[in-house]
Amino acid sequence: MKQTNNIKNISELDQLCASVRALVADGAYDTCIERICQAMQRYPHAPQPHNLLGIILEKKGDHLTAMKHFRAAWALDPTYLPANHNLSTYGTFFSTGSCAFDESDVPPAPPSNMEIVYDERGIGRAVYKTRVGYDEHGIGHVVRG
Repeated sequence: MKQTNNIKNISELDQLCASVRALVADGAYDTCIERICQAMQRYPHAPQPHNLLGIILEKKGDHLTAMKHFRAAWALDPTYLPANHNLSTYGTFFSTGSCAFDESDVPPAPPSNMEIVYDERGIGRAVYKTRVGYDEHGIGHVVRG
């Protein structure tokens, strides 16, 4: 029964992402905020509503609060890549790229670039794989990829 409820929750959150994407295209930010707040009440531990609210706040020009919601989404689920993408996109002085409403908007990373690592409590985090490369003087440097 719990598995069925979990699938239903995921479906509802996917529908929320799709409806917010359509409403943002129409500029209906107030309707988006209303739906997102209802989803936050229904799914307090889901990262999707915080990520979506961050997008809306960024579109409305409230950068500081948007970043707080992107960080909240990332804290709720460190494997939720749209939040990480939005943090990277909007966390610079000159934002480039587009926002990620859901996983379909995240550009694919090379398979050797990032991996999901789980700690002893079963909490997953998306991390870059790193290795040490040595220059001609034998000095080690951390190299991504």
